[in-house]
Amino acid sequence: MEHRKDLAMKTPPIVSPQEWEAARQQLLVKEKALTRSRDALAAERRRMPWLAVENKYEFDGPNDKASLLDLFDGRRQLILYRAFFEPGVFGWPDHGCRGCSFVADQVAHLAHLNARDTTLAFASRAPQTDIERVKKRMGWQQIPWYTITDTFDKDFGVDEWHGTNAFIRDDDNVFRTYFINSRGDEQMGNTWNYLDITALGRQEEWEDSPEGYPQTPPYKWWHWHDEYGNDSSSQWSSVVDRSLVLLQGVDNTNERDSAGAQRQRTAAKEGNAT
Repeated sequence: MEHRKDLAMKTPPIVSPQEWEAARQQLLVKEKALTRSRDALAAERRRMPWLAVENKYEFDGPNDKASLLDLFDGRRQLILYRAFFEPGVFGWPDHGCRGCSFVADQVAHLAHLNARDTTLAFASRAPQTDIERVKKRMGWQQIPWYTITDTFDKDFGVDEWHGTNAFIRDDDNVFRTYFINSRGDEQMGNTWNYLDITALGRQEEWEDSPEGYPQTPPYKWWHWHDEYGNDSSSQWSSVVDRSLVLLQGVDNTNERDSAGAQRQRTAAKEGNAT
């Protein structure tokens, strides 16, 4: 992009390395406070009441009809994003809504969500033939994408605007646990942010969750996205344990942010040496 010299920007001051680091540390205090606040908000979210879903909704899938329960794909949680791709939406029939397409472009590899017993899916009113065509064109093949055929969008607040609903199931009983739309959808795409809006959260031991919720040690459940199901957990667990020992002096309140990068570097080095 060509820079316009006639458009003067009022830029911040140019400072020494020491002054720059001091400014960064000052801002870091506020950033840590924001992290703590975000964690506390997610803890409240996990204590939201559940709403039973009584209606038997039906979707068209790539292979057959599907119920809302089917969309879980056998997992305990479902995150369902309503994407606008249908006649009357700008871009039809070649593209979906630009904003919804922006969201789809940012979705991380779904293997990591699946490893936390969580399914992510999209739903639109376009026929499956059009959905499959656009998925292929845009490189969205990993995203399960269904066609809404009834009042699901109206009943769940996504008939006029995009939005993300979170559900959980207890056997065949489905419950709505959370909903976010408008600018709240800006954070979606990242695995951590998706998990943070679910009833079970990240399912890690450091989280403030109700008693009995599933939780495992942080870091240890991580895997390469094409290796989940190929068990090398004991070896990786040893790598994590050794890295944590090296960082025992780090304040526990900081280890989810400032120490995280160092721990990952240490674990990576240990893993290469193993």
